[in-house]
Amino acid sequence: MGYQIELRHLKYFQVLAEELKFRKAADRLFISQPGLSRQIKQMEEIFNAPLFDRTKKKVTLTEAGLYLKDEVDFLFSHIENIKKQLTNITEGKQGELRIGFLGSAAQKIVPEVIFKLNKDFPEIRTNLDEMPNKLQIELLEKDMLDMGFVRMQQFKPGISKYMIHQDTFSLVLPKSHPMKKASFEAVKKLGNEPFIFFSSDDSPFYYDLMMSICEDHGFKPKTYHKSVNALTIYKLVEEGLGIAIVPTGLQYGYQENVKFVALTHIPQRTELYMIWKESNRNPALKNVIKLLLQDKV
Repeated sequence: MGYQIELRHLKYFQVLAEELKFRKAADRLFISQPGLSRQIKQMEEIFNAPLFDRTKKKVTLTEAGLYLKDEVDFLFSHIENIKKQLTNITEGKQGELRIGFLGSAAQKIVPEVIFKLNKDFPEIRTNLDEMPNKLQIELLEKDMLDMGFVRMQQFKPGISKYMIHQDTFSLVLPKSHPMKKASFEAVKKLGNEPFIFFSSDDSPFYYDLMMSICEDHGFKPKTYHKSVNALTIYKLVEEGLGIAIVPTGLQYGYQENVKFVALTHIPQRTELYMIWKESNRNPALKNVIKLLLQDKV
């Protein structure tokens, strides 16, 4: 008699793929280690593919195992989302919207969006998480996020975007820095200063924009530190470890001992995009996107 794959098999696989230790995985699953080994062997027979490489010293995922892990993570995320939606329907609510956003959108843009949603769709709950661009895209593609607010320009097919805000740039300087107003000559003199930038890994386009601002003033910046977190950047500036360029809107809501000097003389602007996955089947998302595009929050 042939075996059939059940959800419990996939859960056993998922936990072992996370732990990569049979003993720890068995403890988490509240089953015996031999029992877990049998279930995994059974899965490998059903799929006709080795999922783990086992030695006395370690357990690793095979290429097939790596592929299956991504698929299983997606499956359980989707099942969890179904459970939440059914609970919301049972409670008389239309659903939950999972929103990711950058710190620079936290002070003004996101609160405005949430206010509008609450006014028009009070039955839709929101789950808000601040996170970098790259993580938002990753979670969006896995259906673990419904909507994001990012500073990027290029997206994979299937991701829709809408420019929700455009902002100028400002220098972030120690309070003791002599510059009071930015001009071409004043910024040009910063060429020998160490710079602190947001990580290029998170948004290559945004990083290139920073580079272009410096190059337009006749110098290539000496980048000593990078971070995806604005507070970290401000702390480093406060300690005299460098200066930074950030969206002007990112100055609000922080109490660090730094000063912001607006770069009003430059043409560069930074754009904040609202993004979502076109194939996302969350009914709440469809209503919200229609509302925001119609009213252009």
